[in-house]
Amino acid sequence: MSDTTGSPSASTPPPGCPAHADAVQLGGLEYQQTPSQLYRAMRREHGAVAPVLLDGGIPAWLVLGYPEVCYVTSHDELFARDSRRWNQWPNIPPDWPLLPFVGYQPSVLFTEGPEHQRRAGVITQALEGVDQFELARECELIAEHLISSFSGSGQAELMSMYAHALPARAVLWMCGVYDDADVDQLVDDLRISLDAGEGDDPVAAYMRVGERIMRLVKEKRERPGPDVTSRMLQHPAGLSDEEIVQDLISVIAAAQQPTANWICNTLRLLLTDERFAVNVSGGRVSVGDALNEVLWLDTPTQNFIGRWAVRDTQLGGRLIREGDCLVLGLAAANTDPQIWPDSHVGAENSAHLSFSNGEHRCPYPAPLLADVMARTAVETLLERLPDIVLGVEPWELTWRPSVWMRGLTSMPVRFTPSVQ
Repeated sequence: MSDTTGSPSASTPPPGCPAHADAVQLGGLEYQQTPSQLYRAMRREHGAVAPVLLDGGIPAWLVLGYPEVCYVTSHDELFARDSRRWNQWPNIPPDWPLLPFVGYQPSVLFTEGPEHQRRAGVITQALEGVDQFELARECELIAEHLISSFSGSGQAELMSMYAHALPARAVLWMCGVYDDADVDQLVDDLRISLDAGEGDDPVAAYMRVGERIMRLVKEKRERPGPDVTSRMLQHPAGLSDEEIVQDLISVIAAAQQPTANWICNTLRLLLTDERFAVNVSGGRVSVGDALNEVLWLDTPTQNFIGRWAVRDTQLGGRLIREGDCLVLGLAAANTDPQIWPDSHVGAENSAHLSFSNGEHRCPYPAPLLADVMARTAVETLLERLPDIVLGVEPWELTWRPSVWMRGLTSMPVRFTPSVQ
């Protein structure tokens, strides 16, 4: 847009622009330990839609309200997924750390309208071919194998040795990757590309993921099997190899790290909250309650970037300019006092936004498959190691310094060693 329409300029942002002086830096220690308190403070200060600054001082909006997130995700004609609309691209450096999230790619994540329906339909049908009982059996075998690798020592660090490894191996098994060395490398590169730590190169890691998945697609085109990749290749929509590579990366990334954090956040709840202490050992009802409560209170995907305004519009009393970026505050929306006025989240309610909402939400049956993985991981661990306890005090556990994912840096535990 030209300046005459009121689009933001670098030097004098107009009132309501996300680059306004009261914008909040989307990052910092508050996101590690007490993000819920930070979201409450932001809601008091700014309302349901807050001006924020991404890495490098790039302006955006954080949508904090439950009704507002539902509105944005239900109105693709106003808030679309194609990031090429962003009015900040002239200010984005080539090594910007969030490029793996927002740089346009020909994947299902950035498609719109009929094209999105076509691509999402392929993924849905490919995932529907996964037998949930067979997946549960495979997850149990993976869990048993992982637990056996540390059960004799009487101690373990569950994030790296169990919670991240299990869903990664399970989703790659669904896609037809069976080589252990490939699995380990893919797991590491996915972690780096989605939640880079100090010294990591997320762009290079994402490139390596793409190269390995391209080899997988070529292998399955020559030798198809009973897996998600082969079903996508055989779908009558006739997706190209490049389209399938991009969409497989989306499927694998969406399944691996969020499910890993769901597993570990649930184990943390079960091992630290006295409400679960009596029945946790083998108590399947308690595990189910804990899994759902975590999706409300410690959802693995805190914030998701994003949506881009198709035209000037209003949201939560804010003027959103054409091309503005909106970050979906899923964690903030799940604890919105408008839906929980007494600050009591009902764990039996499943209307959380942890799998997002609208046409771009996690495609059915992905949430069901994630539940199979998470539930099997938690139940198998508790059954095999019934006296498991934290290896540190609960207050010593620390969260990863990420505004996007909610997960622990580590989870040391102790238990009675088993005889191998």
